[in-house]
Amino acid sequence: MDEMEKLKSFWRGKRVFITGNTGFKGSWLSLIMLNSGAEVKGFSLKPEKDKSLYVKLKLEDNSNSIYGDIRNEKLLTDELRSFKPEIVFHMAAQPLVRRSYIDPLETISTNVIGTFNVMQACRSVESIKSVISVTTDKCYLNKEWDYSYRENDNLGGHDPYSASKACAEIITSSMRDSFFKDRETGISTVRAGNVIGGGDFSEDRLFPDIIKSIVIKEELIIRNPQATRPWQHVLEPLFAYIELAKNQYNSPRNFSGAWNVGPDAQNAKSVGFILDEINFLYSDLVNWKNSEDDEPHEAQLLQLDSSKFKNKNVWVPKWNLSETIKRTMDWYLSDFNEVNVLKLCEEDIKKYLAK
Repeated sequence: MDEMEKLKSFWRGKRVFITGNTGFKGSWLSLIMLNSGAEVKGFSLKPEKDKSLYVKLKLEDNSNSIYGDIRNEKLLTDELRSFKPEIVFHMAAQPLVRRSYIDPLETISTNVIGTFNVMQACRSVESIKSVISVTTDKCYLNKEWDYSYRENDNLGGHDPYSASKACAEIITSSMRDSFFKDRETGISTVRAGNVIGGGDFSEDRLFPDIIKSIVIKEELIIRNPQATRPWQHVLEPLFAYIELAKNQYNSPRNFSGAWNVGPDAQNAKSVGFILDEINFLYSDLVNWKNSEDDEPHEAQLLQLDSSKFKNKNVWVPKWNLSETIKRTMDWYLSDFNEVNVLKLCEEDIKKYLAK
């Protein structure tokens, strides 16, 4: 039995509810779930027509998607109750650090109140057996030291985005301990490192900015080339979520809690390293320089310890950073040359599963 058939053996017929399904990671997850035979319902803001992987993949034609805001508790609860999912992936968020400085209220209300609304809605749906709430590596109280953060380290946040995700962690944990302790429902938060991969068209993200600079033939301005992050291909955390959800479904008490999902330590590299690697692989394709502007604070050094996933035999990373960079760049360059994006995504999924 190949890996896709193994996926289908569990997910076929499962009712899966995804918040944020029109986003970058949500689009990839929706495609994987649909190809695995799951019955998928999404709840998300309407995608932007001109820069959305969800639109490019034509997922709206193949899935049941409700356009709504997770801050709308009644609509969210009504949709969850009517669908009666077995598994919930909560991915809806305001995901950008710089945007959180511009509109902190939107960030806090979406990431904190929105997460509470999701958990509150899940309380009223007895069919739910597994909830995966996606947060970020930036939820830690970052002391800028050469140390990989573990799940029991202190939470915190210098910027509004990071603080909102630390709060989302605490809310999810408190709701689990207060209202789900007598139910057979597994609830976990997953703290993902920096995700790259084809189909991210958000502002202030490294690879969309790189591709834009190549297309318009302008010099790329980099805010912080020394910033070190745990880079990983989008399929890495998604399959970590998928495997964790499956384990929670079968054994909720043994797999609930907080989890880090990031690359092996040697793949935590600086932004400058990424750019140098691209120029090595693609013959000096990117012309870039350091920003001279006074930029808002962002963490300089951030690394994750994902040994919990490995020790529990749930998930291990498959692609090293060089392969991740190449697959990401090849996706964008192929998209620019008008290769079918569904083919690009399904090819990446097939190669990942076969690794």
